[in-house]
Amino acid sequence: MEAMQAIFFWASLLSLGLIALGLIIYISSLASARGKREDAGKTVRQILIFMMWLSFALLSGAIATRWAATGHGPFSSMFEFALAFAWGIIGLGILYWMRYKTLLVSGASSVIALALIIFAAFSTGFNPTQSSELVPALQQNFLLSTHVAAAALSYGAFAIGFVTSIMFLMQRKRIIPWMPSPDKLDRISYNTVIVGFPLLTLVIILGALWAHVAWGRYWSWDPKETAALVTWFFYAAYLHTRVVVGWQGNRSAVLLVIAFLAVIFTFFGNYFFSGLHAFETGG
Repeated sequence: MEAMQAIFFWASLLSLGLIALGLIIYISSLASARGKREDAGKTVRQILIFMMWLSFALLSGAIATRWAATGHGPFSSMFEFALAFAWGIIGLGILYWMRYKTLLVSGASSVIALALIIFAAFSTGFNPTQSSELVPALQQNFLLSTHVAAAALSYGAFAIGFVTSIMFLMQRKRIIPWMPSPDKLDRISYNTVIVGFPLLTLVIILGALWAHVAWGRYWSWDPKETAALVTWFFYAAYLHTRVVVGWQGNRSAVLLVIAFLAVIFTFFGNYFFSGLHAFETGG
């Protein structure tokens, strides 16, 4: 099983690297196209779509073999969280491509997944089969697996929203013909929050239930708990300002960029602060 873990992990890293390379080639072909841009880079586009499906299958295999080898879901270390986060990005990236036909958004989001897998490799000293015994607080398998699955999908949606917000800001500054229109990017950004925000709410609720089972209290103001709550307020503020106040355009896009930085801070927060989540930095 260890050999299969390593094969799936390194193959995932390779496939994501090839997506990043293919994305550069695809963008170059779009930027240099003189005729119909939908015909530009057609072969590269088809390869990118195939590689995204392949990456999702490989990441799923990496999580499944890890689960089989350790006997628990991907919730005991930053390595496993990074795998789950990358899986969420690629899986939702495929769904958003199927709905909006914006391969640039899904492809650019895959670069974040690549960065996460590179981080995962470093976090275990390039030994993806490394694992450690579960601490007592992590022995609520179903509850924590659901908690992490919701977080992976939530963070994956927010990563795509971050990418579309960056593209939107680029488009509003100077229209780039080969990129999706500002209107479409704005719609995708809003949709990612509609998907991710309820999932993030579920993450916090499940985390509180787990904390009650593990430590006897629902909320401890642990640094990572607090960071997750602050992140929730950022996305709640985005929905409030958009739906109630009527914000759209640049202000909403900037708020989503800031909110995703809060996601990243929450994800890596246990490296900066001690607390109940300090066990997560292991392999």
